[in-house]
Amino acid sequence: MTPVELSRTVLGAVRRAVDDGVLAVAVPERVKVTAPGPGGCGDYATNIALQLARPAGQPPLQVAEILRARLVGRGGVRDVVVTGPGFLNITLGDVAGADLVAEVLRRGPRYGFVDEPSGEVVELQAPCELRAVVAMDVVARLLRSQGAVVRTRCEGRAPDGEWVSLLGVRVGGDEGAPGDAYSSLTPPPPLTIQAVPAPASPLHLGRDAARWALLHPAAHDRPRISDEHLVQREGNPLFRVRYAHARIRAASRNAADLGFRAEPGVIGSADGAPTPAGVSTLDAPDARFRAEPGVIGPADGAPSATGVDTSPGAHPLLHPLADHPRVLAQAAAHRAPDRLARHLVTVADAVLLLLPAVLPRGAEKPSATHRARLALAEAAGAVLAGGLSLLGIDAPDHL
Repeated sequence: MTPVELSRTVLGAVRRAVDDGVLAVAVPERVKVTAPGPGGCGDYATNIALQLARPAGQPPLQVAEILRARLVGRGGVRDVVVTGPGFLNITLGDVAGADLVAEVLRRGPRYGFVDEPSGEVVELQAPCELRAVVAMDVVARLLRSQGAVVRTRCEGRAPDGEWVSLLGVRVGGDEGAPGDAYSSLTPPPPLTIQAVPAPASPLHLGRDAARWALLHPAAHDRPRISDEHLVQREGNPLFRVRYAHARIRAASRNAADLGFRAEPGVIGSADGAPTPAGVSTLDAPDARFRAEPGVIGPADGAPSATGVDTSPGAHPLLHPLADHPRVLAQAAAHRAPDRLARHLVTVADAVLLLLPAVLPRGAEKPSATHRARLALAEAAGAVLAGGLSLLGIDAPDHL
């Protein structure tokens, strides 16, 4: 369930409370859900009960309990906990692996994006320093992916030269709203994006490696500007992410040559051994390396925090795929592109373990399991492509 879908579910609970006569309020146009704050729990949280308390003439905790009773068990909501003065903390129910994969494939690289305007208006500003400007560019992309209307500006001179032509930095604009919609909205005070400056110019690395070098470390960490970001080996996280995407695309092409395509289903058990000690997951020979499906989260099969199937045999790649919408929402809310970059590394490492088991071996015929594994891999590819696009980095079909 995406944040916008959960927002609609909460809005439906408000409507039912009004229809039942227990809340005398005007139903709002939208409900904002965010990651739980300090003291919160679950997958998402909302302060809708606090917003409705005054017009309803009831204490926030009482409104929260009214909504809680109408949320639990609805639309994939497994549990709701009321914390603090009346925050609703929502835990989502299990999602079958095949259903999750089908949803990712349906949305493609826009999986985790919010399709409708959130009503949030944001103005970002940054000092005219390369890392801060690149970070602001990506934060704006993340906010727009979550339905916000965003405008950006630099303090002092506007970026030009290679900042624009090589790194693709864009400043200004009102993308996220049609026409001149931004000018018709009242922007809040600007938010300043700050980051520890890079010790040297990364422009010689090229667009992809330069952006990664600036964005992968947290804003308070000093980035390392060196040719290590160009090295094509396992120790380079950028290479692993881009290589994983290229391997997925190659698997799809090879599957088409063999006459089968992706179909979400039961992943099945890989019949080989895990990677032997000292053998890279990037170049392990097929005869020695097969993916090893395992258990996500609690060993007893209890629901995980991301609401994805945790039963024995569920593939570990399902967990980061299910978590992707929340990662995007948190990266946008906390103005932290590094969260997305690290998440993409997690997805890439998980799918690289799966890929050697995707295609049939030798005289083996393509089966439903192969089609399901290919679908899972292609879902990971969609997440990698969408995430890299938000970072302004190319997702290659060949590498």
